[in-house]
Amino acid sequence: MRQLNLFLFLSGLIAVFYSCQPAVEPQSETPQFITIDGPDLRTPDGSKFFIKGTNLGNWLNPEGYMFRFQRVNSARWIDEAFREMVGPDFTNEFWKTFKDNYVTRQDIQYIKSTGANTIRIPFHYKLFTDEDYMGLTHDQNGFQRIDSLVEWCRDSEIYLILDMHDAPGGQTGDNIDDSYGYPWLFVSEKSQEIFVDIWKRIADHYQDEPVILGYDLLNEPIASHFSEQEKDKLNALLEPVYMKAVKAIREVDNNHIVMLGGAQWNSNFKVFTDSGFDDKMMYTCHRYWCDTMQANIQDFVDFRDSVNLPIFMGETGENTNEWIAAWTRLMIRNNIGYTYWPYKKMGSERGMVTIPTPENWDLVIDFVEGPRSNYAEIRESRPDQEITKQAMLDFLENCKFSNCTKNPGYIRAMDLEP
Repeated sequence: MRQLNLFLFLSGLIAVFYSCQPAVEPQSETPQFITIDGPDLRTPDGSKFFIKGTNLGNWLNPEGYMFRFQRVNSARWIDEAFREMVGPDFTNEFWKTFKDNYVTRQDIQYIKSTGANTIRIPFHYKLFTDEDYMGLTHDQNGFQRIDSLVEWCRDSEIYLILDMHDAPGGQTGDNIDDSYGYPWLFVSEKSQEIFVDIWKRIADHYQDEPVILGYDLLNEPIASHFSEQEKDKLNALLEPVYMKAVKAIREVDNNHIVMLGGAQWNSNFKVFTDSGFDDKMMYTCHRYWCDTMQANIQDFVDFRDSVNLPIFMGETGENTNEWIAAWTRLMIRNNIGYTYWPYKKMGSERGMVTIPTPENWDLVIDFVEGPRSNYAEIRESRPDQEITKQAMLDFLENCKFSNCTKNPGYIRAMDLEP
């Protein structure tokens, strides 16, 4: 009995001891994602984040001028010309190797080493459908390609912005969206359904991936070439299409920022009427070919201040080192982050690195740009197959990072270090 009483006494003391200890609150998880704070972005530790980086143009969205073509300037036209020149089998293999070589882990590591903190990746919507694109006619590998890029960015500790450069039906109506000469997206319910579905699938796939900074929903919607009446009609349809996509994204992903570009090449922000329809929203502007005075950025500053949300320069560049340096200073002074266009380019120093031009590439240009309006013209202008194929194979080697040339002056002009 004495032992039992002692046991009960000690048990009581232990119970009293623990009842007096302060309750241990579960630790709140530190936010992993970039967040919005008025006109600024914040890192998970609360520090201000200022976007500085580049665009991986041409990799998952080929453009004619990147191959030094002019008239043949969209992805499907390039593909058609290559098939006429060297045949479908060689062209399919070319695109596969192109995707393997053009951007690799080495490229991402180098971009990070310069001090850049963000990469914007343009992609074609067809990478997420079963439509014919870049050598594949089914089982498109968009998720596999971007998954690899996400892994490289995570390992290099650099953020990634996903940019739908080519939307179903076309959002621009020019070569840059690989469309049929009109922004059919805004008048086609079917195209909008595909657009919304792809973004929802992307958001569901990457909802818990903090290396992704945000989703750039549409690149340069609604070209400036249309009549004022036509532009007014199309501009009024832009924000509602954005709202549809954001609503679908939020059904699966409440972590990532959505980025909205203005009409007329991401320059016209008067089209927006509701800056509060989402609490993780910012804007993205583009500007090329102007002087570097405050007046040429003031419209973006005024809009940013009016909505008290961040804005960043998703694309700019394609200019001299002197212009790049002055424009960079202008953006930093106005708290507008930037990703310059493009990271690499063939035969041009207006990028972070240059791809050497292959021997006999002029034969490729001559055929692609030459008359091909009928079968007789195709037959008569087709160049020597062995020489042409070798030039294309040489391009695939030249575009590898190890064979590219760094452009230190351009990189320093971006406020980075080569």
